[in-house]
Amino acid sequence: MDKFKVRTIDLQQVQNQTHHKTDGLSSSTVVLRRGQAFTVTINYDGRPFDPLKEKLIFQIVLGPVSVEVPVSRLGQPSLTQWSAVLERRLPNPTGPRALSVSLSSPASASIGVYTLQLRVEARLNVKTHSLGQITLLCNPWCQTDSVFLQSEDLRTEYVRSDIGLLFKGSPGNMVSRPWSFDQFEKGILDICMKLLQLSPQHQADMRTDLQNRSNPVYIGRVISAMVNSNDDKGVLMGNWSGDYSGGINPSQWSGSADILKKWAEAQFRPVKYGQCWVFAAVMCTVMRALGIPTRVITNFNSAHDTDGNMVIEEYYNEMGKKLSMSKDSIWNFHVWVESWMKRPDLGQGYDGWQVLDATPQEKSAGMFRCGPAAVKAIYQKKVEAQYDVPFIFAEVNADVRTIIIKDKKVLSTSIDKKRVGALISTKRPGSMLMQDITSEYKTEKDKLPSRAPDAGAAGTVAISRHHLREDDSAGEREASKGIEVSLQLLKAPVVGENISFNVIITNNMAAPKLLKKHVNAQNKEYNRNPTGTFWEAHDDVKIAPNETVTIKHEIPFNAYMLKEAVEDYMVNLAVVIEDVESQERVLASEEFNIRSPALSVQIQNEFSVVINTPQVATVTFTNLFNVAVSGELTVSGSGLLEEKAQMTITIQPRETMKRPVNFTPKMAGAKMLSASLVLTNPPTVLHGFKTINVQAS
Repeated sequence: MDKFKVRTIDLQQVQNQTHHKTDGLSSSTVVLRRGQAFTVTINYDGRPFDPLKEKLIFQIVLGPVSVEVPVSRLGQPSLTQWSAVLERRLPNPTGPRALSVSLSSPASASIGVYTLQLRVEARLNVKTHSLGQITLLCNPWCQTDSVFLQSEDLRTEYVRSDIGLLFKGSPGNMVSRPWSFDQFEKGILDICMKLLQLSPQHQADMRTDLQNRSNPVYIGRVISAMVNSNDDKGVLMGNWSGDYSGGINPSQWSGSADILKKWAEAQFRPVKYGQCWVFAAVMCTVMRALGIPTRVITNFNSAHDTDGNMVIEEYYNEMGKKLSMSKDSIWNFHVWVESWMKRPDLGQGYDGWQVLDATPQEKSAGMFRCGPAAVKAIYQKKVEAQYDVPFIFAEVNADVRTIIIKDKKVLSTSIDKKRVGALISTKRPGSMLMQDITSEYKTEKDKLPSRAPDAGAAGTVAISRHHLREDDSAGEREASKGIEVSLQLLKAPVVGENISFNVIITNNMAAPKLLKKHVNAQNKEYNRNPTGTFWEAHDDVKIAPNETVTIKHEIPFNAYMLKEAVEDYMVNLAVVIEDVESQERVLASEEFNIRSPALSVQIQNEFSVVINTPQVATVTFTNLFNVAVSGELTVSGSGLLEEKAQMTITIQPRETMKRPVNFTPKMAGAKMLSASLVLTNPPTVLHGFKTINVQAS
């Protein structure tokens, strides 16, 4: 009988990717997860395969490292090394002649792009066949993988979902804004693999880098450095200057694919520009694409402690103006990611969520990167644990010392232990709501006693008061014997409307008082101290014994309107009350954001959206400004729209715009249609979104 001869080899892409939960990921290779078997079909001519006459050996190559895997007739796939076992099949005398081999990678295999070959060794000759390439990813479905996640719902949310919400603003006036992670978009996985290949670690020592890529702790550290461009050919350049000429305003990004594709198309030159939520969202995309469960986290009132003393100093003058005298700052919000992995390097008890921060703030072992820091280590104040736990611990726990000065002389000082890390939040799995995870980072006693109302809640927004007195040795004192003051916003501020607030003053003394009241409002970037005063009010107040007076103020819209389009209008508002007779001064201050109006996105038949069936969405916006507004409307949706829909629009005062957008869903599951409107006058960015459950046909 003629000899056994291999004709073709099939990597069974569709079947294997479905089994490996990598269907939908777009790559020039077959995409698989480690620690799981996949089937290779060998079509042959001639007589059936006879293990006594020929050997089949797979060669699996990753860079300079290669492993030989002989095919055995019997046995189980190995958990610790590559293995290949012949699958038992009943011969089909009339069908094509084929062998099926079950190939398995260990759950600790390095992630990367592998080249596969098959060698057929007979007595007289050796033939080598090329099978092509596979991309191997981490496997949260595999119990022995160090990124294994128990719950299918959480794996769906943190690995497979490509829609997200980023929380911004302030705890009392939170803004949720849509983000498309885009890990299933064409070519994105290949770009994520390129990120690993261009890292300084890979360039310096390819073999060591490839071996270390078995460990998600190492991968997270590499990606955290590569998402920013500070030390390497990283993806994004940060810019907090307010001048975004030569690039794109960070507020205008709405998804990760545009950024990653732009980076790849520009020969890996950094994309301009990013801020913290953009760095975090892109990092989330890359980690999910690599198979590491990841979520985006917002820390409200995030301390940046530059000198490591766990105290943030804030200075005000006697007129209530905040001064830039300290390198320390409190970001109104800061955004990072958490990735799920085991931490054998930290000993028992630190597996689970790990903080990784790609925003370039401080160096970690010589590079701009941060983490992975175990959330449990932050909670337990284990500041000696790797990596960067002290820095993140300060971000959520630092004390704030507020000091009023005049002519370099300290007039009064106080300490607030509650303000930093007031709220730590993420998107709730399976819904578009916020999940409060503050208690995972800090104990009850470290937390803010009362939460401000949810974003969008009507009515009064109570502003936390913090009083300043002459300090005593303990740094805090009992309630003032003299004067108390607090601020109260009358409604959540919205761009285009006046800001209304009350100053409430109480005289605790049995004698009348003459007071001077200084109110000061300053524009503020979310990540640093405020700039110049844009509105102030100074007047005298007479107050009777034991009286409380409430004084209402309005800041007109034209006073706070900024020059550059931003979605985070931040205001630092402060009031200083001076007792003319005793010279005692009391301060109340608050930072808050002014929200942009929202766009409405509606779907015609939202409960019967079926894959490959045309649909219509309508974007609606009513112009509540007193002037005509114009700008660019962009609608996008991964798996819904091939190309973004873009249109220039002008809307008269009080007019309602309705714009239809046609789309045809290409993927089943939870998808998101998001719209953004960048207005030039007033300069602001508006967002809206709609989640859609696309049904399979």
